[in-house]
Amino acid sequence: MNASTDKILHLLKTQGPQSAAALGEQLQMTSMGARQHLHAMEADGWVSFRDEARGRGRPSRLWQLTEQAWQRFPDGHGELTLRLIESVQQLFGESGLDKVIAEREQQQLVRYRAELAGLPMAQRVEALAALRTREGYMAETRQEEDGSWLLWESHCPICVAARGCQGFCRSELAIFAELLAPARVEREEYLLSGDHRCLYRIRPPHPEAAA
Repeated sequence: MNASTDKILHLLKTQGPQSAAALGEQLQMTSMGARQHLHAMEADGWVSFRDEARGRGRPSRLWQLTEQAWQRFPDGHGELTLRLIESVQQLFGESGLDKVIAEREQQQLVRYRAELAGLPMAQRVEALAALRTREGYMAETRQEEDGSWLLWESHCPICVAARGCQGFCRSELAIFAELLAPARVEREEYLLSGDHRCLYRIRPPHPEAAA
């Protein structure tokens, strides 16, 4: 796999489906050059496409990752975790699994608080994104004109486990809400609902909190 292929995989992973023209612009190559890479990647099973109607004229062809391509990104030993989750459910029921998730949540909170302690809101958001990136979530953040922040994660290293037990996802939202209080945290996009990332909007309680 060459460097251009790796870059295309990364762009599709972090930005979602893209046209050949958009990919070519970001890779500083022609649309034809990007299309040639994409066709080679399609033959190897890394990408597929869908044609999307956009007003009049020809539909726009958008390229996206296949399931095979998703497996290139770290999954945090998801299959093993899923088997363990199933075992906990069988032995201790849903209440036992809830206790395991709650314990994991508390451990994460202790670790994250130590990194975010004393930081103003903007730096807390940035520090949280950096922590999540180190853990494999490919997190990024941006402040919007209305004073809110967007924090998104383009990869979930525990995706297999999260599919088996969405309590992990509820826990993640609860962790963010507690760490970033008194701001309000809302999930606007969700990998497990078919979006290409998990996107959170963080709303400060009043304008001066965004400073």
